[in-house]
Amino acid sequence: MTRDALILIGREGTLDRETLRTHATRLRRRGVADTVHIATYTEEPVCELRDQLEGIDADRAFVLPACVAHSHETIDAIPAALSYLDCEVRYCEPIGCRPELTALVTERASKLLDPAGTTLVLVALGSSSLPYHRQMAAYHATRITERSEYENVVTCYLLQNPAVECARYNVQTEQAVAVPLFLTRNETTDQRIPAKLELDRGGIALADPFGEDQRVTDAIHAEVVRQRILVDEGENESPATFEGSLAERRQPVATDGEGGYR
Repeated sequence: MTRDALILIGREGTLDRETLRTHATRLRRRGVADTVHIATYTEEPVCELRDQLEGIDADRAFVLPACVAHSHETIDAIPAALSYLDCEVRYCEPIGCRPELTALVTERASKLLDPAGTTLVLVALGSSSLPYHRQMAAYHATRITERSEYENVVTCYLLQNPAVECARYNVQTEQAVAVPLFLTRNETTDQRIPAKLELDRGGIALADPFGEDQRVTDAIHAEVVRQRILVDEGENESPATFEGSLAERRQPVATDGEGGYR
């Protein structure tokens, strides 16, 4: 019988470890895999994940980046580090583009302000060179526009335009509510975003990030189920997903002892 492991990989400082532990505990109770692990790094995934991944004993590992959208680390460094796993690897898609999270966004916002006559501001990290955070924010913006009573839905980003600090000037209603599209609380959600939105000027309420909500656990669970379906359909013979191609290209890594590539 195949022994499965689920590994949630996240970066220290961008996530709250206790929140991640809450989701891991729920997933263990659900029996989503034989074992559920959390692996974290600070700066260099290839160097820092080695001991954590080499210690996992499984026949097959479902590896999920603990973030809402791909970054340079999730498409380059983390797949390289997966060479330390001595088993079949199924690299999962980040959970940002999941319908469970659209429902969570609208609930977070509606608890602060009634949707009627309100602008919903979706705040994402963004990237100067990658499209994934923009795609994730657009996914939720489109679904919420089609399914809610919000007067308007706008998106903004910390690392690309339209910038968070300009969001206030794109709001055409008297009141707005902003929801950070982040997995857990961190310095960015607690300090940078409130400062850039100039919350002290009034007119904009700020909701919490996704956090420990049950629907985050549901989204992770659903992604593992999706990967299992791909296996059952024989799609593991060739990469059926972008993440599958990343995992297939993983190579044994050589570093300079400081976490850098040689």
